[in-house]
Amino acid sequence: MPRTIGILSAGGDSPGLNAAIRAVGKSAQRAHGMNVIGFLDGFQGLMQNRFVELDSDDLSGILTRGGTVLGTSRSKVDKMEMGDGTKRDMRPLMREVVEQHQLEALVCLGGDGTMKNALKLEDVGIKVVTLPKTIDNDVTGTDVTFGFDTAVNIATEAIDRLHSTAHSHHRIMVVELMGHMVGWLALGAGLAGGADVILIPEIPYDTDAVASSIISRRAAASTFSIVAVAEGATSKEDASIRSSMVDQMSAADGLETKNMKKKLKEFDRTRAGGTTQLASTLAGLTGLESRITILGHVQRGGTPSPADRLLATRLGAAATDYIAEGIHGVMVAARGETTEAVPLKSVAGQVKSVPLDHPWIDTARHLGIALGD
Repeated sequence: MPRTIGILSAGGDSPGLNAAIRAVGKSAQRAHGMNVIGFLDGFQGLMQNRFVELDSDDLSGILTRGGTVLGTSRSKVDKMEMGDGTKRDMRPLMREVVEQHQLEALVCLGGDGTMKNALKLEDVGIKVVTLPKTIDNDVTGTDVTFGFDTAVNIATEAIDRLHSTAHSHHRIMVVELMGHMVGWLALGAGLAGGADVILIPEIPYDTDAVASSIISRRAAASTFSIVAVAEGATSKEDASIRSSMVDQMSAADGLETKNMKKKLKEFDRTRAGGTTQLASTLAGLTGLESRITILGHVQRGGTPSPADRLLATRLGAAATDYIAEGIHGVMVAARGETTEAVPLKSVAGQVKSVPLDHPWIDTARHLGIALGD
């Protein structure tokens, strides 16, 4: 009986997902003689046993397509929301589905949340291999994630286009880019697009310092400024408040911890419009008009770049080799032009932040780009 593997995509959509699905399917079939089934809408589809058999026709023509042909969702395998509003651990049912199809392994494409879900599936005996996908590039253990390069290209093009209107109207153009917890995308696109100020979550900013850098540019006959801001960037004041709340939560217990978590979530919600406030404050401090551009989900859509297609294809093909060797409970990481099977236990729950001594940070400082500190 032919060996069979399953595949699903989970979490947010990202450029390169279809390239990865195609690579896993074709390499499994042609290099290892395996059958491949795809579960629809992520872990929801696995739980409900909604699947399609992926043959050559299904995999043809999807390399250049954005999104994922399998659909996706953000469900948690051990806390899946039911129709009645309750949450249940659905891993036993998922294991039954895996056993029914006699799957040798399940390939999960996703970011940090998917890594945590995959590890929880391993805990109940489901053999899993993951591929790192996210435009945020925040999955630890891999050189880069697929989806990141495309997002940088899109964000860079947007910044390029804003230069002309900023110059023409002598404005501050504030561009909000994705990145709740890390600043890889804002930093990369900011450098590539020639931003004058780059604000990322790893470096809490001083609004006065940002305004001062813009005023200095104006004094040097530069009548406009481009400010690239990660959506998770925060001021030093807010960062201090949040840090204090986290410390209090760590020292609390029981009901008090639950209440502190609610307060922290509420605080984060109130800061969701931080970019708007930043633009308004900068206008007041500098005397220049300011305008905001929020790229949002545009950064995740459209045709994946050649680099992302190549990366997703390499990782997908390598995943089937690891499965054929009986390796599971790992993420297929990019290591230069090769790959490495990294244990999920060392990946799940970890976030790859931008190191403060990273070469991109040093480059920005050498170029005189303000980082808000």
